[in-house]
Amino acid sequence: MTYCAGILVEEGLVLIADTRTNAGFDNISTFRKLHVVEVPGERVLGIATAGNLSISQSVLGLLREGVSVPGSELREKLVDAPTMFHAAQLVGHAVRQVRHEIGEALGEAQLSFDASFLFGGQIKGGPMTLYMVYSAGNFIECGLDAPFLQIGEHKYGKPILDRAITFETDLYNALKIGLISMDSTMRSNLAVGLPIDLLTIRRDTHMIGLSHRIEPGEPYFTDLSQRWSDALKAAHMAIPRPPY
Repeated sequence: MTYCAGILVEEGLVLIADTRTNAGFDNISTFRKLHVVEVPGERVLGIATAGNLSISQSVLGLLREGVSVPGSELREKLVDAPTMFHAAQLVGHAVRQVRHEIGEALGEAQLSFDASFLFGGQIKGGPMTLYMVYSAGNFIECGLDAPFLQIGEHKYGKPILDRAITFETDLYNALKIGLISMDSTMRSNLAVGLPIDLLTIRRDTHMIGLSHRIEPGEPYFTDLSQRWSDALKAAHMAIPRPPY
């Protein structure tokens, strides 16, 4: 299990992903699930992954080395995509190619083809966008009414984003709210855990703004978690008891 969130605001994009993965109750490991393709000044693309680790790694490998696109003999790489929409299509093609190659074998092993992706960023000359790519290779685009997308164990963190995030939210406030969302998810599900990788991209800069890993015991995240707990306790104590 994992939790990844992408937040698209007026100033830019925030991507956050945990790193916990497991292959059974006694095999818990740490793997990076937030990946970046950057050509400074020209494009910066972020991809967060959830689901079966072998599937997501295969998809990422195809995006680096080249994806077979229907109707073309060429293999296209993510770094060469002309637009964000075309790049999202390329991610979808890579997912379907992996499904075609190993889907039957997974079925024979009674395993599901389970992988989803958050894909966002900006290519020079085009808009900043954020997409969610499903395990069938289809995708949706983030909208202004709900300027965030989530994959993995999203239900515990979603109420916080619903209440606090708007398109006008400051970029670093969006990052803070995203971290609170992650902390709430970690509190409710032990399958999501530290370290946490995060990425910010300011609109029209075409380069990484912040790339950081939060390790266990980091002072800021520890303080954020405690302050959020204290604020919730103070809020519910300040609300009058039910009159019945």
